[in-house]
Amino acid sequence: MLLRHLRYFLAVVEHRNFTRAASALHVSQPALSQQIKQFEESLGTRLFDRSGRSIALTDAGDIYADYARRVLRELEEGKRAIHDVSDLSRGTLRIAITPTFTPYLIGPLVRRFHQRHANIRVQIEEMSQERMEERLLDDDFDLGIAFEEVHHPDIESRFLLEERLALVINREHPLAGQQRLDAQILGSLSLVLLNGEFATREQIDRYCRQHDLQPRVMMEANSVNAVIEVVRNTPLASLLPAQLTQEREDLVALTLTPAELKRTAVLLLRKGAYQSAAARAFMTLAEPISAPERPC
Repeated sequence: MLLRHLRYFLAVVEHRNFTRAASALHVSQPALSQQIKQFEESLGTRLFDRSGRSIALTDAGDIYADYARRVLRELEEGKRAIHDVSDLSRGTLRIAITPTFTPYLIGPLVRRFHQRHANIRVQIEEMSQERMEERLLDDDFDLGIAFEEVHHPDIESRFLLEERLALVINREHPLAGQQRLDAQILGSLSLVLLNGEFATREQIDRYCRQHDLQPRVMMEANSVNAVIEVVRNTPLASLLPAQLTQEREDLVALTLTPAELKRTAVLLLRKGAYQSAAARAFMTLAEPISAPERPC
């Protein structure tokens, strides 16, 4: 068995079509079919059911695909470990982040990291936490920045900071002179919120249920920036991280009482995964941010 066989096998698994898989691999379709046939003969079993109009995995193929993915993932980890440079003179750091943290958290973190390790190539992608955990398990990222409600048992979290969601309004809003408001006011204000794709919306809805609140949601958006623009240009309010307003003179964050809406941000990583020198350095830099706000 060759490593090439595993890559060819997984390409067909992904595309469910020999022609498309061959195109993705930049080989001819007959050559790919021959390689898969040899692979099946070496294993002594059929991996694909070719009897229908489309290709499907056999039971054996379905089981073997999990092992093949694991082998390639661990080989990729090994390659990165070999090329890892402890003095951080080169390397790559791959970070996934949930969108609500992007406007105020990722900037300071990567600024400090780049100031110390300018030769490290940093890749950042926004995505939902559920997708983030899946891709961490696939070794697509070194670290994720998300929330403490971890869904998968093979993902571990490390405390980053505790943040407060506040009622965010523009400076021209009639309530702009307040500092604190009773949470019951959510029933009388017109709100713009992130839609249900966001963990932030789930947390807001849970908070409202716990406190028997009936928010008046007049607009929804799938972008933090879109929500901010609506707040800036209309009388609508929103529930967003209070930190978003720190460098925005046109926005005000009001604390909800008697119970504040808080949540914990964490670093996510796959349990037992190899951590490059760049990833370890990033986690070390993140610790001073979290330490002052760590709850007792």
